[in-house]
Amino acid sequence: MSSTNTTIKVAILEDIKEVAGILKEQLNDEKDIECQHVYYNAEDAMNFLPRADGIDILIVDIGLPRASGIDAIKHLSEYCPGMQFCMFTVYEDDDKIFNSLQAGANGYILKGTPSEKIISSIRELNAGGAPMSPTIARRLITIFQEQKVQIKKPIDLPLTNREFQLLDLLKDGLLYKEIAQELGITVGTVKQHIHKIYKKLHVSNRTEALNKYRNT
Repeated sequence: MSSTNTTIKVAILEDIKEVAGILKEQLNDEKDIECQHVYYNAEDAMNFLPRADGIDILIVDIGLPRASGIDAIKHLSEYCPGMQFCMFTVYEDDDKIFNSLQAGANGYILKGTPSEKIISSIRELNAGGAPMSPTIARRLITIFQEQKVQIKKPIDLPLTNREFQLLDLLKDGLLYKEIAQELGITVGTVKQHIHKIYKKLHVSNRTEALNKYRNT
């Protein structure tokens, strides 16, 4: 969940210390971003992050020494429901992309991305967007276009009127801040609603929630 002030609190999960150190410096050079927590393996992140204070975003590498970054997201999605996750990896294959998104990743940035793009992606993610490197976005679009749409029979969703209203705004592409303004609530409240929607629909990210909503 976003902190009460304007600072975006970011943590890093990256096993290459030099890469993690450079990324941490880049983030802390920005006035609106703070990075104090760096983890070099998934186990430490899973153990300590639930006790960390108000982390908004975790930047996650997939390939780690033992448990993977995807394993970390699956665990932390349960114990840190307000936290968002941005993959930061060399992997571009379809399985890694979809497994990351299915686990709960909200963004997917490739290593080698210019630092200014990484910074803007952090801000975009915090505002409710879903930043992705262009090659990843194109790959996802191609895959979705190639898939046959399966028509499902309508089902009743166990959501409140407010939750349906929020899903409609998400479907229209509004960011968290814009939804908050539209509904007259805080960004934190929007995130709480979204977490409840995910739990009720048994999904882990916005794409899955909207897919289930559209197919009702």
